[in-house]
Amino acid sequence: METNLRYKKLSEYLKNKFGEKTLKICIDAGFSCPNRDGTLSNSGCIFCSNRGSGEHMNNSIPINQQIYNFLNSYRGQRANKFIAYFQNFTNTYASLNILKEKYDSALIDDRIVGLSIATRPDCITEEICKLLSTYSDKYYMSVELGLQTSNDSIGNIINRCYTTNQFIKAVSILNKYNIDIITHIMIGLPNEKFTDIKSTINLLNSINIQGLKIHSTYVLENTKLATMYKNHKYTPITLDYYLNQVEYIINHIKPEIIIHRISGDAPKNLLLAPDWNLHKKWILNGLDKLMRENNSYQGKYYKTK
Repeated sequence: METNLRYKKLSEYLKNKFGEKTLKICIDAGFSCPNRDGTLSNSGCIFCSNRGSGEHMNNSIPINQQIYNFLNSYRGQRANKFIAYFQNFTNTYASLNILKEKYDSALIDDRIVGLSIATRPDCITEEICKLLSTYSDKYYMSVELGLQTSNDSIGNIINRCYTTNQFIKAVSILNKYNIDIITHIMIGLPNEKFTDIKSTINLLNSINIQGLKIHSTYVLENTKLATMYKNHKYTPITLDYYLNQVEYIINHIKPEIIIHRISGDAPKNLLLAPDWNLHKKWILNGLDKLMRENNSYQGKYYKTK
């Protein structure tokens, strides 16, 4: 079996859906997070830097200008169709009027065929989903939801400030409005055991999601996790451990779920550990090799209940 057939990759899914190569345009819309503005906490998740996931973006630039800048760059020449991806922090955390204004300001070019919104489960409501569903007639609509782990005890350690039940409720509301859901999970969180990964995958197989992002836990400077790491209270995982867990996840996840990524990209200037996170080819080639050797493929051990 060819490596590119061993799991459903996002690039192939988008190519099949839109008839050609389709890329994401990452947007920082200047949103905050209830886990940072004092509503739930002031410190955020322990692995999250002050810039969230968008260290490479600049929210002082208007959203429409961020789109224009991308389309007019060398990256904009690599495809003819694009998805506007509201990436940084919690992109449903505002009034409905503000949300609509921000989303609309990204949909300024006929080459944009989709809208993807990254957010938290506790910031999904019926009213927000009604707004998101209004875009579905013209655009491919998806929402990215952080779960990280189904273990609420680990959820407390990482200070995510929402429960797994809140995640399940958000999925149910999004399902009601036929909005695709991409779930984020992390490998290597503090106190993690193999049973936690197994339980997380069992949960995802029991609900209706369409996509999965798999991230390794890495330590960034100026985070709570960095303090734990420097005080020898957190030990980063090895590459071998990570690859073995990713292989397990792919073998056991539903075969129809799209795998959006198998590794997160840490900002080089902030990464403390593990060093292997900077070498994406090590991760991709290592997983390919492991799956070939074991004849692994998506859903190999998935059983419909």
